[in-house]
Amino acid sequence: MTDLMRRITEYPRRLVSVVPSQTELLFDLGLDAEIVGLTRYCTYPTDQVQNRTIVGGTKALKLDLIDALRPDLIIANKEENDREQIEYLAQRYPVHVTDIATLPEALQMIQNVGQLVGKQPQAEQLVDRIRASMPPPIVPTLRVAYLIWRKPYMAAASHTFIDDMLRVAGFRNALAEQTRYPVLTPDDLRAAHPDLIFLSSEPYPFADKHRVELETICPDARVELVDGELFSWYGSRLVKVGAYFAQLRRQFSQR
Repeated sequence: MTDLMRRITEYPRRLVSVVPSQTELLFDLGLDAEIVGLTRYCTYPTDQVQNRTIVGGTKALKLDLIDALRPDLIIANKEENDREQIEYLAQRYPVHVTDIATLPEALQMIQNVGQLVGKQPQAEQLVDRIRASMPPPIVPTLRVAYLIWRKPYMAAASHTFIDDMLRVAGFRNALAEQTRYPVLTPDDLRAAHPDLIFLSSEPYPFADKHRVELETICPDARVELVDGELFSWYGSRLVKVGAYFAQLRRQFSQR
């Protein structure tokens, strides 16, 4: 149990979430009217995020709007939010800051959030569904360069949630010797010798037109567009991941 859990004596009635994947989680746990503020990137569930106060973007929160909402709990994330802004808010309100780099940490986060907001049974059921949906582990053979940005190219390397999800999917990270989100030149990409290059749908919106330039840089690699939300969102969207990863394994004959 965290110190925040010990300090909160009543379940929150005025929640602000500044992390899109965790906003979706809160709704999917059964909250609705309690969620009074979210970011402009919090777009799921599409039929429930309407008519909430938009408190800016994940990296540029409008602190005055959050103050006006008088939240009794703010859900944030170490990687996605600005540290100084979160520290300011933590001096005024209860703030739960998540820090997630692996699938087990994501499942623990779901349980912790469920406990904080009075939805522990729902959180436990969600975690059980996610665990049951994951494909069985395999020995990975194909090396993947997972790109998240263009101009400059940036990739997800080790010590990231995406890196762990590549492992769960059954692939090897071609950039595992680097950490976090390195900037890559075309020569760097070639030197990584990837079998596959995954072009994420977010945060950079890679599209079919970008395949050709990557195929030119790494002609021996197969270039594939992938659903970035299913590789990087660590909330309730994880229930969709198992089927998607199984599909990718079939597509690339990974058994």
